[in-house]
Amino acid sequence: MPRATPAASAQKALDKTKVLTKAVVNTATYLGIPKNKLARILGVSGATVTRLYTDAYRLSPDKKEWDFAVLLVRLFRSLDSIVGGSANDARKWLNGENTALAGKKPADLIETTEGIVRVVTYLDACRAVV
Repeated sequence: MPRATPAASAQKALDKTKVLTKAVVNTATYLGIPKNKLARILGVSGATVTRLYTDAYRLSPDKKEWDFAVLLVRLFRSLDSIVGGSANDARKWLNGENTALAGKKPADLIETTEGIVRVVTYLDACRAVV
């Protein structure tokens, strides 16, 4: 089996950061998440989020922002499959009170670590129902 060269490994890591960064920006746009809220979700500054949108900054797998970004994309994937690809329905769900989440709005919950994990777990469970 051929060994990966250091240059190939670096390129793969760069591609991974580019893909997740773009996925987070697309997710936030699709769900109507404002930049200031995205900054709170990822645990970064507003300036960093602005740089994300212009591709002047990429998320780093060595930082906590990476984990929060992965959770946000998981939330999108689950919610999108549940609402059948309707951005409008996804936004309504995200901003509506949910009795299964103690009457809270998922959009408010996802600003904390516990909240985003709770929302993703709930969506994953809903999606798995057959």
